[in-house]
Amino acid sequence: MPLTAGSVQEDESLQQGLHQDGRRLTPQRKRVLELFERRGSGCHLSAEEVHQQLAELELKVSLATVYRTLRLLADMGFLQELELTEGGRRFELAVADHRDHHHVVCIRCGRTEEFESQPVLVAGQEAAQGFGFKLIESSLNVRAICPDCQE
Repeated sequence: MPLTAGSVQEDESLQQGLHQDGRRLTPQRKRVLELFERRGSGCHLSAEEVHQQLAELELKVSLATVYRTLRLLADMGFLQELELTEGGRRFELAVADHRDHHHVVCIRCGRTEEFESQPVLVAGQEAAQGFGFKLIESSLNVRAICPDCQE
């Protein structure tokens, strides 16, 4: 799998972060992060979908390893985790200039679409300030049923 210039920098950051925690940059961890890099921002994948896509690329990574790796990469800030009300989790590449976005999620199939809304950001800022909080980021998950599931 060829690395892009951006992924080389992230690869070094990942290796540094893992080294500080006494962990190694395993081929499996690298493969999971590269999958998200290839898909780009706006791609929301579950652990099962990551596992399936790696298998389709003939990259052997166990489902248990995928779960552990997704959690680790989210904790390290390389991925953002989207927790769905139905108990599922999806992950997306963390991009600095794409933090304050929102999601419309199909409650049946899990299809996830992004949108940006200045009024939602303003409401989040006002709510945080109203309680004396400092806003870090704002996200809204809208639960809906996609067109395919409506049929």
